[in-house]
Amino acid sequence: MAMKLRDQAYNSFTENLLSRKILPGQFVTQRELSTLTSMPLGAIRELIPRLEADGLLTTVPQRGMQITHIDVNLIRDAFQLRYILEMEAVVQFALNATDEERAVIEKKHQDILDEAKSGITDALVERAQVVDWGFHEALIDHMQNKIISDIYRVNSIKIRLIRQELSRIQPEIVLSVIGIHMKIIEHLNAKDSEKAKAALSEHIKTSEKRALRM
Repeated sequence: MAMKLRDQAYNSFTENLLSRKILPGQFVTQRELSTLTSMPLGAIRELIPRLEADGLLTTVPQRGMQITHIDVNLIRDAFQLRYILEMEAVVQFALNATDEERAVIEKKHQDILDEAKSGITDALVERAQVVDWGFHEALIDHMQNKIISDIYRVNSIKIRLIRQELSRIQPEIVLSVIGIHMKIIEHLNAKDSEKAKAALSEHIKTSEKRALRM
């Protein structure tokens, strides 16, 4: 039961972090975290070591707990880790994914492109962002390695925090990002791991450059 509460507290914490109810660099107390996450203090006390281990929170002597601070080093470190993991993942997916797995990913992207023909709405942008993140997570999860998937998701939280207005898809580049994914998907469907890897590499590096504009 305690483990379940701790997991719920973790999920609530990350949701508050990504929705900017908790801000990078902000100092917080256990009681404030309890209020924000709607979790009991006991669950928060168990949560804190996990947040520290994941690099999402740091205990500062005589000042309290500080949410991870975004700087250039964190950006470069986070994208380097993302690059290493996804380069292996895209090769494995290209060579080993089933036709059904490929078709599901392609349809999600094609649906966004089809709907965009009628105009780009806020709702479409939100769905495109979900499809974007889901695509990369699908590549990682296909390896069926829980350690890698867990590491990737923690790193993904950090990347989403990095200049959120830049790392998120903006309305004017929705079609561009989804289009880039479709090129990668084309190579995946052809089982051409080298071309898929090259296209994904360029995509990740472009995202990093956008995030570094601080």
